[in-house]
Amino acid sequence: MGTTLERNKNRTRPKKAAGKKNRRRRDQKKRLIALGMDEKVVEQMNSRDVLTALKHPKKIEAAAAEKS
Repeated sequence: MGTTLERNKNRTRPKKAAGKKNRRRRDQKKRLIALGMDEKVVEQMNSRDVLTALKHPKKIEAAAAEKS
């Protein structure tokens, strides 16, 4: 017979690492800046706002082109 950890898949799956999460957030902010958003505005955004903005990249590009 196996131990509880061997039988229970939920306990053996890998955990999310904080370093990887921070790297993803940093990369997402870089993507927004590359699309044309102001760097100061991006720095003030929280992670949920960044994800929402990345869902519509054409709107970001259009807004950046409008400012220029």
